[in-house]
Amino acid sequence: MISVSYHDRVNVLQETIAIAPSPFERAEWFALLAQAGQHLLIAKAGGTALVLTPRGDQVESLTNWYSFIWKPLGAAARPELTAIAQSLRGKSHRIVMSPVPDEDGSAEALAEAFKEAGWNVTLEKCDHNHVLPTGGRSFAEYWAQRPGQMRTTLKRKAKKVDVAIHTSFDNEAWAQYEAIYKCSWKPAEGDPELLRHFAKQEGDAGRIRLAVAKFGGEAVAAQFWTVEGGTAYIHKLAHLEEHKNLSAGTTLTAALLERVIDTDGVSLVDFGTGNDAYKSDWMEQDRPRYRIDCLDPVQPKAWPALLKRMLRRVAPSHLRS
Repeated sequence: MISVSYHDRVNVLQETIAIAPSPFERAEWFALLAQAGQHLLIAKAGGTALVLTPRGDQVESLTNWYSFIWKPLGAAARPELTAIAQSLRGKSHRIVMSPVPDEDGSAEALAEAFKEAGWNVTLEKCDHNHVLPTGGRSFAEYWAQRPGQMRTTLKRKAKKVDVAIHTSFDNEAWAQYEAIYKCSWKPAEGDPELLRHFAKQEGDAGRIRLAVAKFGGEAVAAQFWTVEGGTAYIHKLAHLEEHKNLSAGTTLTAALLERVIDTDGVSLVDFGTGNDAYKSDWMEQDRPRYRIDCLDPVQPKAWPALLKRMLRRVAPSHLRS
């Protein structure tokens, strides 16, 4: 019998996570989310943990606006996952987890564990993750393979702006990023204070790559990346629309790619979630992210959603919403 325990503090994750493979699998990341007001429900069995949160009358994966992924932490052993799944039937009639990767088998393992524990499970694609495996190439070799229009744009516009790449947190550069983002075409920032704390944390650890492009002394574009474990993560990018003709965003992305490939020696560049068309110009692979929706068929509260699920499965494809 595998024992499952529940916790509301991230300190229990320290023994589970020896070395976090990504920024979104560290205890510090979940601590930031907790400080931002999210409630933690950590289910732990042996060396495996799921970091969840109650939302309404269901339980969901603990993520926010900035999360690239969510997945089991630690060993993610199948017996332990199944034990957690079984125990969670006492916490809610519905467990929803996303965005879960499956290139490492996480999504399939979770779905099978919850099925084995008696849940009615759907596994469906919910998002895209565009990435660039460098394959041992230099930046020059990579760049030679980009579309001709991109290469021409950089050749014509690169010298129009001055680029600075910061490898530690810089208050002035971060203020410039925030000002540019606020005035850009981007939607309102999800939680700017949390993002700043995260950037400061990454800067203190030497993982930040914060780039600012200036034109005539004015900051016109900025990008926030981090580097760790052989991967560069592209978190945020923005430019001033009135200076769109400068293509400062293209210049910054190229400069940062050159830095992380040739200097940091990364083997992968991760452009996060979303299926924006421009990401395909820079990245070479599109990995799916999954949503795992689990309903407990023995709990009456789950029955309306179960009925809708059954009807969708039997309805003709053109009638499914």
